[in-house]
Amino acid sequence: MSEITFDIAVEHILLKEGGYVDDPADRGGETKYGISKRSYPSLDIKALSKDKAKEIYKIDFWNSVKAEHLPEQLRLTVFDMAVNAGVKRAILLLQECAKVEMDGVIGPKTLKAAQFVGLFHYESARIAYYNRLRQPRFLVGWTNRAAYMTNTTIALLT
Repeated sequence: MSEITFDIAVEHILLKEGGYVDDPADRGGETKYGISKRSYPSLDIKALSKDKAKEIYKIDFWNSVKAEHLPEQLRLTVFDMAVNAGVKRAILLLQECAKVEMDGVIGPKTLKAAQFVGLFHYESARIAYYNRLRQPRFLVGWTNRAAYMTNTTIALLT
C-alpha cells in the first residue's frame, strides 16, 4: 500500500494524456500532455516540455482540487477529472456525490463530506457526466480512462 502523492498521480495521468494532438473535434484545440491551447492561449503547446506540463498540473490542477487533503481513494480520480474536464467540474462532481452545496470551491465542508464518498460513487458520477456531453467519438476513451484511474487507485491502495 502506497500513499497517492502528486508524483505518483501525475505519472498515471501522463500515461493517458500522450503527446501533441491538434484534433479539430477536440474543443480544447491544440493539446500536448493534456494541456490545451484553449486553456493556455499564451503557451507554445507544440514546444511544451513534460516538466513544464507537470508544473502546470501541480499548481493549476492538483493544488486547485486540494488533492493532498482528499481521502486517498479520491485523490487520483478527482485530480484526473480536473485535468480531463476542468477543475470546477471535478469539484462539482465531488460536491454532488458528497451532498454538499455545489459551489465549485473546495472548502472545509466539502473536505469533511468527501471522507464519505466512495471511489465507485465518484466514478459513476464521472461516467454519467461524460454521457451527458453527447460526444460519442470520445466516450469510450473517457470511460476507459475513468476505469484505468479506478483500477490504479485500487492497486495502489491494496
